[in-house]
Amino acid sequence: MKIVLMGYMASGKSTVGRLLASDLEIPFIDLDDFIEEQEKKSIQTIFSERGEIYFRKLEHQMLQKVLSENESIVLSTGGGTPCYGNNMQTILEQADHSVYLQMSIPDLVDRIAKGKANRPLVQAIADEDLPEFVGKHLFERIPFYAQAQHVLNGKGTPAEVVADIKKHLLL
Repeated sequence: MKIVLMGYMASGKSTVGRLLASDLEIPFIDLDDFIEEQEKKSIQTIFSERGEIYFRKLEHQMLQKVLSENESIVLSTGGGTPCYGNNMQTILEQADHSVYLQMSIPDLVDRIAKGKANRPLVQAIADEDLPEFVGKHLFERIPFYAQAQHVLNGKGTPAEVVADIKKHLLL
């Protein structure tokens, strides 16, 4: 079984994904971590050295690789993964379940503000400008996220979100 988690940055994809994979006793892969391992560089370094276009092409190749080479997996995508190239189509065609962890702008801003240093996309944005940035970005990405087979509330403890996912996937 292949389950792909998607959503905006800080929506809990990696935390929930690890827990869900553990519960289901199948492997977990965080796509950003996988890319870093393959490239032997951080996402931040790839962005700064090669730019976003290079990164998005690489991300697409790695998404296809992970989905084609794993029979059972919980995959956590990057926040932008579904929104570029044919990634959403790839996810819908190759995964058994796609799950969008939806969260409100205030909840996302709260989480993002706490970990800004580790998020290249928002590092230089002032805290007071985060709500507008997240809102605009989310508005652009929702048409992609909304194509997921399951749209679930990502708010709650990781265990509550995992339970909700399992209920919706009839597991």
